Amino acid sequence: MDRLQQAIQKAREERNSRQPEPVTLMLKEEQRQVPTESSDEDIWLTVPEISIEPHLISRKRLMSYRGGANATPYDMLRTKMLQQILNNGWRRVALTSPYSGCGKSTAAANLAFSLGRQEDLRTIVIDFDMRRRGLAEILKQSGNYSMADVIQGKVPFHEHALRHGNNVIFGLNYTSTRNPAEILQSRKAIEFLERLEAEYKPDIILFDTPPLMASDDSHGFLRNVDCALLLAAAEETSIDHIDVAERQLAELTNVMGIVLNKCRYISEAFGYEYGSY
Repeated sequence: MDRLQQAIQKAREERNSRQPEPVTLMLKEEQRQVPTESSDEDIWLTVPEISIEPHLISRKRLMSYRGGANATPYDMLRTKMLQQILNNGWRRVALTSPYSGCGKSTAAANLAFSLGRQEDLRTIVIDFDMRRRGLAEILKQSGNYSMADVIQGKVPFHEHALRHGNNVIFGLNYTSTRNPAEILQSRKAIEFLERLEAEYKPDIILFDTPPLMASDDSHGFLRNVDCALLLAAAEETSIDHIDVAERQLAELTNVMGIVLNKCRYISEAFGYEYGSY
């Protein structure tokens, strides 16, 4: 503040003596650089748009892509999730499971498309299950880098990411990473998330994180999220594994709830009979 006052005083003296251009005002405008609402929207539009082949929508079980009756289970999950997010002031939401094969990546993709239909919300979906292609395989996207490369500064996020509509951005893994646990627990990962929130100002960030009981990849990172959903596979994941995973998750972050995925039979309590989803 003292330095600014000295600059103002010096400018006044110079103006009184020879009336130059108002340098002080110019310096203040250059130093402010306060982002406007339009600049926030512009940075989202710099991200390339994703292209999904129509025949993949049913093959990859992207039930929420077009909306409608088939999307209702994910829309209900979206709404219940948003209620807890708003009530608790949360933003960072992780999706995890006890083991692989519980459908968390498919759920992450469907939640992204369901959230995308709420035009007043901006959502970023990050695949931090870096030992595999995961979301990139489900969405059938190809590239040369992973989110580990983005975290380590090898490629800018806006060049690596893909945008769906105007309010959903995906950060995918096109290659596997040898040391994801160290990367996810690094200071660079924290700094990346802080920059992401500061630049893009998302309402929600969804993280597709590694299975809890398969490695230590997510154990250090989950302390950086506000809450997590635990996904289990019906008729596959045992009650004991769900119980152990829930207790592990509760030690790391807030447990938002448990989602039983891959159900073949569900009740007609909500007026529909969907079969499998």
